[in-house]
Amino acid sequence: MICDSAGAVLEGPVTMALQNVPERRVFLFLQGPSSPIFAKIADRLGAKGHCCLRINLNPGDRIFWRRKGGYNYRGRGGNDWRSHVASFMDRHAVTDLVLLGEERPYHLIAIEVAKERSIAVSVVEMGYLRPDWLTLERNGMSSNSHFPNDPQQIVDAARTLPEPDWKRRYTQSFAVEAAYDLLYNLPNVFLWFLFPYYHRHALFHPLAEYAGWIMRLAGSKKRTMAGRQLVKHLLAGDASFFVFPLQLQTDFQLRSHSPYDDQREAITEVITSFAAHAPHTALLVVKIHPLDNGLIDWQAHVEALATRLGIRGRLQFLDGGDLNALLGKAAGVVTINSTVGLHALQLGKPVKVLGTAVFDIPDLSDQTALDQFWAAPAHPQEQIRTAFFRLLAAAIQVRGNFYSAAGTDAGAGGDCGKTTQPICQPTRRLHRPPPRKKPSKISLRPR
Repeated sequence: MICDSAGAVLEGPVTMALQNVPERRVFLFLQGPSSPIFAKIADRLGAKGHCCLRINLNPGDRIFWRRKGGYNYRGRGGNDWRSHVASFMDRHAVTDLVLLGEERPYHLIAIEVAKERSIAVSVVEMGYLRPDWLTLERNGMSSNSHFPNDPQQIVDAARTLPEPDWKRRYTQSFAVEAAYDLLYNLPNVFLWFLFPYYHRHALFHPLAEYAGWIMRLAGSKKRTMAGRQLVKHLLAGDASFFVFPLQLQTDFQLRSHSPYDDQREAITEVITSFAAHAPHTALLVVKIHPLDNGLIDWQAHVEALATRLGIRGRLQFLDGGDLNALLGKAAGVVTINSTVGLHALQLGKPVKVLGTAVFDIPDLSDQTALDQFWAAPAHPQEQIRTAFFRLLAAAIQVRGNFYSAAGTDAGAGGDCGKTTQPICQPTRRLHRPPPRKKPSKISLRPR
């Protein structure tokens, strides 16, 4: 067994959340973000006397684990991977599994094997509270989350918790994020023969995605100007409008925690419902995700459907612009399970959730059917809203980010001072088992 050590100890939120236990533990890291943060977490854990190991599934994994404790798996997926990871966990007496993206096929198998052995599973993701927070949840997010969905339980758990510090502490640039993404994915494309049986979880080939982003970048100035003008027009007008933020087609929040196999199914449901049930004076603003790769022409699809339903004049497609300003005047937000819904709730706006989300809670989000939402959207109840954000921040959020030196140091090390049971103190009050179920997939075909 290889055990790691590093330099000075930094008692940080993610590290403490994973290691604040008296006995020496063995942490197995699987795939994380294209970022140094997993290696930094391992450095801190190693400095505390714990053992940190990693199974690399592709060249990119290996690049972002330039430290001791790395093992390369070059075999096949499925049962071969199951046998390998089970043997690895037994041989090294693994006590904790750490990963990003619990719904990735390799991770699903590893989690099943871990649970059979009572190995704790910790999932690190981008924060629910953007932009400089990280999420750390036991077992996973959304349908897999243990965060309570009972309003009274949330109020009781948050009764003594302080208001979170909302001041932004850490920034990261898109250029750094893009560079890390290239550093991870290009070796996987051109050095694939080093891990010949590895299968990507993404829907699109990396080179296709990069080509799409280059095309979008070429027209970004024009789209930005048009987006600003549209937002300005909506804010200056008298018409009531709803916002429907699109998500990334590859997002596992869409693929695993919603009733849709394809985002076009959600678009069909939302626009059809709006056409039939929204007030005739209301508008619907469909906003594309800022990191969309452009490989699907969402605008053409949305506008064609609106034309067919006779509401083309009541639908606006937004690519760019100030989303926060838009949310400030919106009559409500409809989302599959995007964190835009959280931003809207922070502003006290009605939110209708179509998939599974930790913020889809009675008295917080609208619980009526989508068809009813348009005419009478329900605002979040203030006591529930305040308690929810306090508990969310205290229980499963830490400050930091994936793509800056200061942000990764803060997330992995820093001086936040959280104590853990096993993630942090408020998680004693979290729901067991997870209170949410994965939605059944619907048979609504894209039109």
